[in-house]
Amino acid sequence: QVQLVESGGGLVQAGGSLRLSCAASGTILGFKSMGWFRQPPEKTRELVASITEGGDTNYGDSVKGRFTISRDNAKDTVYLQMNSLKPEDTAVYYCYAESWRLGVDDYWGQGTQVTVSS
Repeated sequence: QVQLVESGGGLVQAGGSLRLSCAASGTILGFKSMGWFRQPPEKTRELVASITEGGDTNYGDSVKGRFTISRDNAKDTVYLQMNSLKPEDTAVYYCYAESWRLGVDDYWGQGTQVTVSS
């Protein structure tokens, strides 16, 4: 059974940095893509960043130039380096992983809270 375990969330002042990690286990197939969504209080979940196994990246408009996503395919781990954090980045951050297998739903982590104080 695939499991995603996130770490690295916490409280930081505006302008600061945090690094999130998400380690996947339970498969030898790897993942077509991995990434992060976030859900601010009382708002819908939104894409933060994604990365394919080949390294192609995609970012949400609000984080471009501030956040960097990377992954270690050998470890099935994805990282999110968040710099120049703003109060509006406050949210629960969820890691996801897309299977190579057709018809299989994406896997999700339990979420990690990021709070940016002004």
